[in-house]
Amino acid sequence: MLVKDYMSQDLITIDKKTKIFDVVELMKEYDIHRLPVVENKRLVGLITEGTIQEAMPSKATSLSVYEANYLLNKTIVDDVMIKKIETIKEDCLLEDAIFTMRTKKVNVLPVLNDTDEIVGIITNNDIFDAFLNITGYKEPGTRVSIRIEEDHEGVLARLTQLFSDNHLNIVQIVVYRNKEIPVIVVQTTSEDSEFIKKILQENNYDVLSSIQTVQR
Repeated sequence: MLVKDYMSQDLITIDKKTKIFDVVELMKEYDIHRLPVVENKRLVGLITEGTIQEAMPSKATSLSVYEANYLLNKTIVDDVMIKKIETIKEDCLLEDAIFTMRTKKVNVLPVLNDTDEIVGIITNNDIFDAFLNITGYKEPGTRVSIRIEEDHEGVLARLTQLFSDNHLNIVQIVVYRNKEIPVIVVQTTSEDSEFIKKILQENNYDVLSSIQTVQR
């Protein structure tokens, strides 16, 4: 799973001379919360709702609404944009994006290509969507969780063969490890959760859950 597979590619960008009022209108029109600032296809900054709020005159100021609006109308992106930006390359693993977001405490990463041109943006919401896609959450069928007490070579091969022998189509397989005891979660297209649980138990698998999922 690469960043480019889940990033937003329909970018709306601005230049650093754009007025803050125009930025606010763009955000409202397209229902977005941040905008990359680009110059000659190169990322030079990022402006967010937070940076705009910080640039707004405080409610405690003695300025009139007219004076405050006048000041904001003279303020341009270059005055308030974030200039030190965390980025990621489009061919990086999705996990790299998650790690960067967590360690740098950011919710968005502009995505660059090999020549450092901006080609997309990935947000924490894109990461959530990717997780739902990976687990098959939106697919109708059955999600079954199996605890593997004895982990050894061929465990997955044997398990998938059992599904194949019973004509059960596998959509996703995810392996979780909790205190070194693997739990294999399998998403299938079959909605007969009881049947799946039965054949697994008959073959001595420890079934933690077998839950029917619905299309969302």
